[in-house]
Amino acid sequence: MRKFFEYNWQVRDEWFAWCQPLTADKLLRERIGGVGSILYTLFHIIDVEYSWIRAIQGKEDLIVNFNEYNSLEQVKRLSDKYRVEINEFLNTDVDRIKSQSIKVPWDQAEYTVDDILHHIIAHEIHHIGQLSIWSRELNLETIPVNFVGRKI
Repeated sequence: MRKFFEYNWQVRDEWFAWCQPLTADKLLRERIGGVGSILYTLFHIIDVEYSWIRAIQGKEDLIVNFNEYNSLEQVKRLSDKYRVEINEFLNTDVDRIKSQSIKVPWDQAEYTVDDILHHIIAHEIHHIGQLSIWSRELNLETIPVNFVGRKI
C-alpha cells in the first residue's frame, strides 16, 4: 500500500512542476468535470488525503480554506507539510489496524482502515486522470502515469 502512496506523491510532484509555467488564470479557470480548476483539484486531493488519515488516527478534521492556499506555491507547501505527517503515520504498523472500523464526521457510514487507505489512493488517481484530460485540452503534454519504471 505504501508504494501506491509514494507513487501518488511522485506523480503529484510532477504535476506541480507541470503547472509551473501556467498562468494563475489557467490554474484557477473553472473547467468542465472534476471539482473545478487545476489548482483546486490539487488542493482537493491533498485535503481529502489528509482528512482521511487524520480520521484514521482519531484526530479532529482540520478545515482548510482554499482561499488561503490559492497559489501553486502555497498548495505545494501544503502538500509537502501534510506529507511529512502522513509519511510518519505510514511508517507505523498500519497492518495492525487495517480491519479497525472508522467513523468520520462527514459521513454516516463506518469504514475499515484498509478501505479508507484504498479510497485515498483511488481518489488521487481519479483526479490525476482529470488533470490529464485538462492538459490535453490545453494542448500540453501530460504526466506519464505508469507505475512500472518508477523508482519507488
